[in-house]
Amino acid sequence: MTARIRTLVAMTAIAAMTATAASAQKKYDPGASDTEIKIGNIMPYSGPASAYGTIGKAQAAYFNKINAEGGINGRKINFVSYDDAYSPPKAVEQARKLVESDEVLLIFQPLGTPSNSAIQKYMNLKKVPQLFVATGATKFGDPQNFPWTMGWQPNYQSEGRIYAAYILKNYPNGKIAAIWQNDDAGRDQMKGLRDGLGVKANMIIADKSYEVADPTLDSQIVALKDSGADIFMTWAAPKGAAQAIRKVAELGWKPVYFLGNVSTSVATVLKPAGLDNAKGIISTAYIKDPTDPVWKDDAGIKAWAAFMDKYFSDGDKTNNNNVYGYATAQTMVQVLKQCGDNLTRENVTKQAASLKGFTSDVLLPGIQINTGPNDFFPIEQMQLMKFNGQSWELFGDIIAGEVGH
Repeated sequence: MTARIRTLVAMTAIAAMTATAASAQKKYDPGASDTEIKIGNIMPYSGPASAYGTIGKAQAAYFNKINAEGGINGRKINFVSYDDAYSPPKAVEQARKLVESDEVLLIFQPLGTPSNSAIQKYMNLKKVPQLFVATGATKFGDPQNFPWTMGWQPNYQSEGRIYAAYILKNYPNGKIAAIWQNDDAGRDQMKGLRDGLGVKANMIIADKSYEVADPTLDSQIVALKDSGADIFMTWAAPKGAAQAIRKVAELGWKPVYFLGNVSTSVATVLKPAGLDNAKGIISTAYIKDPTDPVWKDDAGIKAWAAFMDKYFSDGDKTNNNNVYGYATAQTMVQVLKQCGDNLTRENVTKQAASLKGFTSDVLLPGIQINTGPNDFFPIEQMQLMKFNGQSWELFGDIIAGEVGH
């Protein structure tokens, strides 16, 4: 080998090593550094959906646990969570503050369909991840038009289809009445139900909408009872769901009762409604319910209970929103682990869309989180359950209610 060729070979080797070193260098966007990952969050700590505020507290507690254990790849999570009182204009204000003043790396689990709808265009314009939004509205799984926004929980259309399949099988001659929240969430849920009923969509003989700020749902419930329906569907936030259960009982109406998954908390919905009034209600689950005796000796629920004792001791252990907060935070931590030292907004989004067979220890057995560049619906499976007056009891198989993406 001539001296010239030897020099060229050596130079090529040095160039390759330099390129490798460069690619191994740490990459940061605003909100990330050698010591910190700053994550934003928007929750309704006050206002008509304040029952959900505990989710943000559970998430903060979980990130405290991660930090106490050394953080993620040596970095501590700085979780900045603001109240929007379930008000879309306030959500916009808080999103701007998080992105432009606090300079967070991403906004994680902002809650509610109206609030997320209000900030979606802004987040995508700014190219800041709006990640694992706390709503099942189908519009938040649209990577073609909104590549920076991703859901987490099963979407509402899937849930509607699951109830429709159960009704067609068990109550094919039933007459359905429904109350739904007047926003994209309620419309999605009704669409899933109608689509799932297919040619038998005329089984829905009456439906009424309500505004989340309405003081009561009484007039709608009375009208729906008077329709002669023997199946009742409630798509409502916790406060409205509790009011509906109580009013149905007061009227002495005994329909086959279905309750949307977002309002199945024993602590914040069924206890205020009266546990006896809630007996026999059917819903769906994808996370383990701490009030269900079947999980008494479950390793995942034991780990969650130990976490609650140590990091969120004033949190309610009968409130499945605290299990939800824990599972979502675990998913976020997994994404950040996968990012390694490349903590750019683009890579966070890429890793969120590269989850394969990930599961939290509090998801129901058999339910996994899978995402891809064209699949922004992490969880698409659920199981039916019935309330026995004390706790929820699961029944049947894990069902996928997939919607054509």
